[in-house]
Formats: sequence, structure tokens, C-alpha cells
Amino acid sequence: MKPAAFEYHRPTTVDDAVELLDEHDDAELMAGNQSLGIVMANRLATPDHVIDVNRIDELDYVDVGEDAVRIGAMVRHRTIERSDLLADHLPMLPEAAEQIAGPSVRNRGTLGGSIGEADPAGNYPAVAVALDGTLHLRSVDGEREVSAEDYFIAYMFTDLRENELVESLSVPRDPYPPERTGMAFLELKRAAQTWPTLSAAAAVRVDDPDADDPAVEHARLALANAADVPLRVEAAEDTVEDAPISEATLSEAAAAATDAAEPSGEMHADEEFKEEVAGEYARRALRTAFDRARGVEPPAFDGDAGRAEA
Repeated sequence: MKPAAFEYHRPTTVDDAVELLDEHDDAELMAGNQSLGIVMANRLATPDHVIDVNRIDELDYVDVGEDAVRIGAMVRHRTIERSDLLADHLPMLPEAAEQIAGPSVRNRGTLGGSIGEADPAGNYPAVAVALDGTLHLRSVDGEREVSAEDYFIAYMFTDLRENELVESLSVPRDPYPPERTGMAFLELKRAAQTWPTLSAAAAVRVDDPDADDPAVEHARLALANAADVPLRVEAAEDTVEDAPISEATLSEAAAAATDAAEPSGEMHADEEFKEEVAGEYARRALRTAFDRARGVEPPAFDGDAGRAEA
């Protein structure tokens, strides 16, 4: 099947893109085109206008500022995966990027496309929530900022308005000093080209990485594909904060994640299995992040740290 007829636009600036969005009611943005082309080919979407934002160079950047790290919407997965700046300051992002599908998808797919699509199984939505990120949205009326937690509302439904585009994601630097922070993104995936059954994103900051048992000052945990939106598990965070990580606190965190998960069943994983995986991967992600924060090699799972098997 072929897409229905549409008018194609290729702006080269953000201003031009948002003017087109404002002018045309029935329009879709095309970034990496890893999803839109498929749904249009199957007539699941029939927009009258397609606005291709691939030539908007001002959205293709990684900037480490004094207060925040900001990544433009048109940064490709491959760029994030290989970014030394992100590896130094927000290593969760490169770790998440390298686990997205295969090379062809990572070469074309973009941060903004993933955030805009808002699939709860996607890597970047969970990372944005785990890192307390802010989405910068743009329309003809100007810029609007929305926290990642507030941006994702329901299954593939967001706070993005019809005349807006995702301009960038920013993450505050203050909570995550690299010398005292560890991060982890772990996923259970049956095959490289599939969506993960479940993923866990964790960030842990300790008080003294050189101590034998450093205390956790700050922890964030988010799960992907465990609910109809990226799921932050505050109860799990609370169990590990203000004390060193231990098997007891990890067990409590795992139980909290299991209780919080409200997954949908799928062909190879029913709800009960995914709830169990949510607990186990919460445990693994928090443990890995804690060990990285204190400069210790994380424990080996059944598979490598990024692609562990439950």
C-alpha cells in the first residue's frame, strides 16, 4: 500500500517550520522517518501536509552549559551514542542510544522524533523522566517549557500542541556531578530490531565516592514499557536514598517497582512477567548506577550490563 497524497514541505529554519505548522491544520512533522513513513504507507495516518525538518541545522547540537546540558531535537541516535560530551556528563543517554534497534535506525532516528512519538517502550522518554529533563517546545507564539514527567500524558499522547514542535531536551547539571554520579540504562530485549520488553533508567549520586559505603544523596528511577507512559518510581527512589545501597534496600526498591508497574501484556510477555521484570531491572539499574558512582565495576548479569537477560 502507498501513502495517500500529501503536500511536502522542507523548511530550513525553526521559524519556517512552526509557521507551516500554524498554517496547516492537518500536518505531520517528519524527522528521522523511522515511524511516520510506515504508518502513512499503511494508511494509518493520512496527513494533507508533511513537514520535513531534516534540514533545520539549528536543531542539531549538543551543548553543555553552566547549568544544564541541552540536546537539540534533530540530533541523531548515532551522534548521541558517540558523543564524548554526553558520555562525560550524562552517560545514560549514550547507553540508551546504543541499544536502539540497529545501525540503520540509529543513523537516521532523532531525539525529537522519539520524544514526539512518545512510545512508552522508547528509550529516550524513560531517560528524560529519569534525568528530570525539560522539553522545550516551540510554536509561532514562542517557546514553552514542560517537564518530561508532565509531557507524557497517556499512551502515545503528550502535552505537545498541534502547532508546536519539540525544539530540545535539557537536563540540569547540578543534581548529577560526574565525579559522584553513576547512571545506567538496562533493557530486556528479545532481538536487536525489536522494542524492549522492559527497560530501566537509573541515576544515583553519592556523598563520597571514595568511602567504603557511601550514602546515596539522590536517586532517580524510571521504567519503560511498564505502563502507558514512562514510569517514574519514587517509592523505589525513597528506599535507597540517605543510606548506602544494600541488598535489603534493593529488595525494597524492586518490590516498589513491581507494585508500581501497570504493564500491558504482549505476545512474549504477559502482565505478571513484566511486573517481575520491572522489579528485577529496577534492582539491577540502581545497583549498577551506585557502583558506577563509586568507581566500582558493576556486577555481571546474565548478559552484559546493557542487555541483561531476565
